[in-house]
Amino acid sequence: MSAEAIPVELVGVRIELPTNQPIVLLRERGGTRHLPIWIGAPEATAIALALEGVEPQRPLTHDLLQTAITRLGASVDRVVITGLSDGIYYADLVLDNGDGDVVVSARPSDAIALTARTGSPLFVAPAVLDEAGVEIQDEEEEEEVERFRDFLESVTPEDFGGTT
Repeated sequence: MSAEAIPVELVGVRIELPTNQPIVLLRERGGTRHLPIWIGAPEATAIALALEGVEPQRPLTHDLLQTAITRLGASVDRVVITGLSDGIYYADLVLDNGDGDVVVSARPSDAIALTARTGSPLFVAPAVLDEAGVEIQDEEEEEEVERFRDFLESVTPEDFGGTT
């Protein structure tokens, strides 16, 4: 990971209106920039369930991946959103297997769903945040965060068209 990567936190998932497209929102730690990433409904469901601490009866794909990584003797060290090209985001899943880092290219939505389960840190390359980051000032930020909290309290898997 570049020493320049910017730490971010996962704010939550919401539905963008009027398109009904799910987005995940990341916030720069100690800053005012936010990074919205449009994602698919299954990934939105997986992230929302993990944030709410919901345990499905059977493992979802991201739960399965987490278990496989652990059983192979590795752990998720960090996730880095590395690039943005033609509206498509790119990410690296950085695994620690005890012998050093293993970097696996991943869709950001899958990597974020995994970090929502593991609590591993999340970073964004500065160029990505510079290009796609959105400034939200304190008052707007508090309102947006409150809307996300309200949404997360009422979200169900059915809101995303997914099943558990």
